[in-house]
Parts: sequence; structure tokens; C-alpha cells
Amino acid sequence: MGVLDGRVAVVTGAGRGIGREHALLFAAEGASVVVNDLGGANDGSGSDAGPAQQVVDEITAAGGRAVASTDNVADWDGAKALIDTAVERFGGLDVLVNNAGILRDAFLAGMDEAQWDAVISVHLKGHFAPLRHAAAYWKARAKAGQPVTASVINTASASGTFMPNAGQANYGAAKAGIAALTLVAAQELERYGVRVNAIAPVARTRLTLATPGMGALFAQEVPEGEFDAFSPANIAPLVAYLGTEKCPFTGRVFAVQGGAIFELEGWRGGRTVETDGPWTVSGIDEKLADWA
Repeated sequence: MGVLDGRVAVVTGAGRGIGREHALLFAAEGASVVVNDLGGANDGSGSDAGPAQQVVDEITAAGGRAVASTDNVADWDGAKALIDTAVERFGGLDVLVNNAGILRDAFLAGMDEAQWDAVISVHLKGHFAPLRHAAAYWKARAKAGQPVTASVINTASASGTFMPNAGQANYGAAKAGIAALTLVAAQELERYGVRVNAIAPVARTRLTLATPGMGALFAQEVPEGEFDAFSPANIAPLVAYLGTEKCPFTGRVFAVQGGAIFELEGWRGGRTVETDGPWTVSGIDEKLADWA
């Protein structure tokens, strides 16, 4: 018996890296999985049906149930087709794992419009569009009196939350937006029986290996038999847990790396200054003098 027996899951960006590990573990735990991957390069260019199909073949060879999807999650109709695939092929949808992403790193003064738009589209819209169509499906079921115990797991990042990275204004902004989207969606969808959480993973993937200043760290070899703290396989168990029917959490963002999981608490109110009347520039300067 697996902890995800009978559940139907969609995993985006599941052809390689972290998403691949999600899909494999979900299937091993009994879920039927839609393995979605456009099969593009690190920067989102091109497409290849091979990565998604290879993961499906691996799952079915092990006795699991899976189907490949190459729908573009940043495309409105493509995202709907992805959700429809789960419903049509496996009879429903219980878990949506938004994981697909690309990189087009550049410093702000040299970043062009295409670099910004592409990353925001794949990450932020690529989370919103599948989530929107999944939410509509779950809302309709709940309104019809059918039981819904669904889960969404979004993928934020250390960049954009607790560890901003120079050269990734587009990526960090998208990931911060995903964290905010998670909190809003958790509030909206709870009434329909849907929980929404996010993870901020740190692991070795083709994207992190290509990140300036970080690639060398992730590329370090781990002696055989020792714990590989940067293996993408370390991320999947938390996502599988969040996808289980009885998981109690919603509206949370969890950072996960190696053997550590910690909750991110987001923006909180800090030091405060006050005035009895309208603010003036000089008054603010005086009140904030000790903060510099």
C-alpha cells in the first residue's frame, strides 16, 4: 500500500531533475501520474517529447500508471489541456505539482525584455494557468456535492524568498510571486477542499548547475555510499507528503534541502515609529535616524 494509492497527480517539468523525482516517487506510492514536460532547453527554447516519455516508460516498467504530456503550462489552452488529460485518462485530479521552470539570468542593467518576459511567463503564469484550471475543476466538483481532498504544491525558490541572488531579478521576482500566489490560493480554495502549499528546494539540477556562482558547489562529487545533500531525490518525499489526502497543512512555504526542512515565515512587521500628526520629511529623518 502506498501513501498516494488511488490519487491522480499532475507534475509539471517532470522530465528531468526535481520534477522527475516527484513523478517517480508519486507513482511508486500508488498515484497515477501525468508527466508533463515541454522538453525545452534551460532557457525554454525548443521542445522534445523524449524526457516526459522516458519518465513514463520508467514508471510503467515498474508497474505504475503514467501518461506523458508536452503541453505548455504557460499557455492558457495548454494548461487546460493538461488538467483535462488527468481527468480524461485517470478519471479525476487530486494533486497538482507545479514545478516547470527555466533560467535566463542577467544583471538588471543588461537584461532585455525577452529575458524578463520568458521567465515570468514560464514560472509565474506557468503556475497560475494550471492552478486556475484545476481550481475550476475542483470548484465544480464541490458545488456538485462531490468530495474533494485535493492538494497543490507550488515551487518557489531560495532566490526570491530568503536568499536573493544577483543576476536573477526575473527568476527571483517570479518565485516571490509564486510564494504569494500560494498564500492567496490557500485562502480561496480551502472552501472547496483544496490545500495549497509551496516548497523552496535546493538541489542539483541542470538549472542550478548553470547558475553563476553556484554551479561549482552543486557539481561537487559525493563519495559512493555517502549522503548526497544536493540530490534532487531529497525533495520528493516532502512533496509526496504534502500531496497525501490527510496532510493537515495549507498556506505554508517549506524550504527543503538535503536532510533539512524549515518553514519560511515571509514578511513580518518589524520596528515601528509613529507621529501624532502628519509626517514631514524632516520628521521622518529624525525618527529613522537610529535605523541606519
